[in-house]
Amino acid sequence: MLARDIMTKRVIAVKPLTPVKNLAKTLSEHRIGGVPVVDRNGKVVGVVSDRDLAARKGKQVKSIMSRRVIGVAEDTPVEQIAALMATRHLKRLPVLRGQKLAGIVSREDVIRAVALGDNFSIRTPIYDL
Repeated sequence: MLARDIMTKRVIAVKPLTPVKNLAKTLSEHRIGGVPVVDRNGKVVGVVSDRDLAARKGKQVKSIMSRRVIGVAEDTPVEQIAALMATRHLKRLPVLRGQKLAGIVSREDVIRAVALGDNFSIRTPIYDL
């Protein structure tokens, strides 16, 4: 099973100039903990989470987002995604097609794949996700 098989394709994303107040509304309305930040061409330029919102000060997303994007390609195996999430303590990973956003994989997606799939073995204990 690959990232493309479990990813959410309709991703909620924000722009760097999005006001932090709008980000907070977006996270709250959609009951999500973070989103990718994309430029006007769809290139992923960062990620921002509820943790960034609570810990950092700024008026726009660009001032609180993490610029270091850890993402995966569409053909990344779920086993690798689970290991990356566990070792880097990540809750979600953008799925990239080149530098552009193709989807997003959350811990919940990985756990659902483990529950439904029988064609792969995951070496990372689920409690580490």
